[in-house]
Amino acid sequence: MLSSWALRVLAANLAISVGLAGRPPHSCWDGQFKTLVTFGDSYTDENRLGYFINHNGSAPPPGTDLGIGYKTASGGLSWPRYASFYSRTSLYNYAVSGAVCSNQVSPRFFSAINAPFPDIEGYEVPAYIADSQYTSPNGTKFFTGKPDDTVYAIWIGTNDLGNDAFLTDSQLPGKTVKDYMDCVFNQVARLYESGGRYFVIMNLAPLELLPQYASPEMGGLEATQYFPGKAGKNGTEINGRMTETVAALNEVYQYRTPYEVVVNQTWADIKIAQFDVNSLMKDIYYNPASYLNGTAPLNVEGTANVCNLQGANCTESSSPDSFEWFDPLHPSEQTSRVIAREFAGVLNNTSPYATYWGQVPMACQMERKLP
Repeated sequence: MLSSWALRVLAANLAISVGLAGRPPHSCWDGQFKTLVTFGDSYTDENRLGYFINHNGSAPPPGTDLGIGYKTASGGLSWPRYASFYSRTSLYNYAVSGAVCSNQVSPRFFSAINAPFPDIEGYEVPAYIADSQYTSPNGTKFFTGKPDDTVYAIWIGTNDLGNDAFLTDSQLPGKTVKDYMDCVFNQVARLYESGGRYFVIMNLAPLELLPQYASPEMGGLEATQYFPGKAGKNGTEINGRMTETVAALNEVYQYRTPYEVVVNQTWADIKIAQFDVNSLMKDIYYNPASYLNGTAPLNVEGTANVCNLQGANCTESSSPDSFEWFDPLHPSEQTSRVIAREFAGVLNNTSPYATYWGQVPMACQMERKLP
């Protein structure tokens, strides 16, 4: 007889196969969203880490509007800010540069605040929940989103899997990448309990293509301001380990989402879009003329901003939109625009990089004349 676990795996594979083959191409996400809430690291942060730095490590009080970040890790605006423009949504951005999903798994110390970088589990999600419950003295609610018009996006993993974390075996004793993945879905559960119903889970970026981790023959750097300890190490080995880890975990993302939603039915009436941002960024890398539009020759191996190992004496290209990467670790502003446009497509059922899971509303079934 098959074990319980084997039966679950068989059921999951069957459900996924039937779902992909038999369901409509989209799950009726019709762009009804008015509010976008984002969580993540420097790829998503606008200026939240800056607040911590400028306030001796203290977090913004509930109800604090941090405004637009005009000079983010992309060199310009962040992808969620562009996404809010393209989708005409109000943005509540809780991402913190340097964040991991959980400091109980792979904390990374930040000397500027004399503490680990604030993480999603311990800071970002609680900060959102506090804001969602905050009412100003004049009676105005800070958070205006409602369950049926708010979408939550989580994009995390660059720091979790990088140096000073799993790449260099710096995670806490006994912790594995499974704990990272569990953390991501635990945050979905917490947000669901607080009222969230629509989610976009973004898989891991192709970290193996970043100049910081790329193989030497593909422009990989010997050391960077974010990984000075890489000097003298085997760049090919580092690239290989990162390639394998990203590929394996993205495979888990692909199957765990439908397992939780369809097979295990962990959450009732939840709708999750899986955004394959990894494939999108690889497409930029291998087909740059379709995405980059700067005046200089298109460049997917170099960086628009070049600094020394201390992060100083930087020189920025006069044509940053010609680059996929702003610096050795971060996508450029042009790449962020592309991700944002595709994210808006995810919300409007027009992105080929999205897969949708969850109950299809009755109105959508009637509209499409589904059985």
